[in-house]
Amino acid sequence: MLNNLRNYTDASRVEENVMMSGHTTFRVGGPAKVMVTVNSVSELKNVVTYLRKCALPYFILGNGSNILVSDKGYDGVVLRLSGDFLKVDTFGAVIMAGAGASLGSVCKAALDNSLTGMEFAYGIPGTVGGAIVMNAGAYDGDMSMVVDGVEAVTTEGEAIFVAPHSLAFGYRTSAVRKAELIVTKVTFKLAKGDKDAIDAKMQELMGRRKDKQPLEYPSAGSTFKRPKDNFAGKLIEEAGLKGQRVGGACVSTKHCGFIINDDNATAKDISDLMDLVRQKVYDTSNVKLEPEVIKIGKF
Repeated sequence: MLNNLRNYTDASRVEENVMMSGHTTFRVGGPAKVMVTVNSVSELKNVVTYLRKCALPYFILGNGSNILVSDKGYDGVVLRLSGDFLKVDTFGAVIMAGAGASLGSVCKAALDNSLTGMEFAYGIPGTVGGAIVMNAGAYDGDMSMVVDGVEAVTTEGEAIFVAPHSLAFGYRTSAVRKAELIVTKVTFKLAKGDKDAIDAKMQELMGRRKDKQPLEYPSAGSTFKRPKDNFAGKLIEEAGLKGQRVGGACVSTKHCGFIINDDNATAKDISDLMDLVRQKVYDTSNVKLEPEVIKIGKF
């Protein structure tokens, strides 16, 4: 398998037994069998076609900010997007960004060009591609409000364009996620604004994040999706779970919606704590919390 993969990309970009703890914001996770760094759409198409032909499992690694990788690792291929996928270009009020670029770099490009609309995303620790898949959002904004088209590669290795009306954005979901498309480039349509006002809004939102969220600890952001007409953190606190621990994993005392790696937690610690929280919240509130964190590998 490795030799064949090296036919589609530089051999130095095909690695074996890569510890995922170094590639996730939870700072946990065992070894991925293979990790391939892909630098262009043509490489990606070839690699995906080969993996599909061989029926080999794979997933796309962004910033690792919304995943929990098993301590046993991942018995498949992890694809990292680099090279062309990191580019961010501005044309008037339009920003075109590769899927591997950070949301922060898009926000900075918007600020540098006095473009408003991306302020809500400042501080979200994810990549452009991951943000589209999950329809990332915060502070009354999300991707559906600013995206004007998505370029992607299908599971068959075909490059396609998805128009805005076909993206079917919903709360933490999209047509991209449902079709298992691999985002390669995103077009953001913004509006001209006042640079000082844009900067002030970005700094305000970042300040709110720092005040309310446990950014000083490894985590995957909000652990659970927001239940209808309620808040996950509120329900977790009402269930008496503030500070609840399983091994080195802990429900944050700063914001109960976050499970943090407080003391050399394992992925199992975090997974078990997620299960405990879901059960206790259901017992006390009759609400079934749905994880926002995606589990990778066998638990």
